[in-house]
Amino acid sequence: MPDLLGQLKPALEDGIAFVQRMGLRLDAIEPGYVKMTAPLEGNVNHIGTMYAGALFTLAEVPGGAIFLSTFDASRYYPIVKGMDIRFVKPATTDISVEVRITADEVERIQAAAEAAGKADYSWTCELTDAGGVVVARSTNDYQLRTHGS
Repeated sequence: MPDLLGQLKPALEDGIAFVQRMGLRLDAIEPGYVKMTAPLEGNVNHIGTMYAGALFTLAEVPGGAIFLSTFDASRYYPIVKGMDIRFVKPATTDISVEVRITADEVERIQAAAEAAGKADYSWTCELTDAGGVVVARSTNDYQLRTHGS
């Protein structure tokens, strides 16, 4: 298997200037799985906790990472349709997120996209602090489209 972490780390950490400025890190990636971390340092708000926009970005960027590691970019491209984030506890440490999508779900999404030119899919993720405490939950809605759709 190719070194996806080595291949995708520069694009995912440095490809979007805002993401680069916030110091988002790609910790692990493979088909159907990604783990990312946002540092507290540089992302603190007026009360000393992690800025809500940084938490939102940490919940959103794995969508692109999952796409790049799982789907064929020469055949498909992703669209973010919507996100709903709920802040559970103040984030006072670096915050991590892990996202998984099963092989069966990937097959379903691709088959639907091939049949209709697009396919909706979603997941819920939890953002956790250094102690494993959930600080936010996000439901992310995406659409996979075939090129030419």
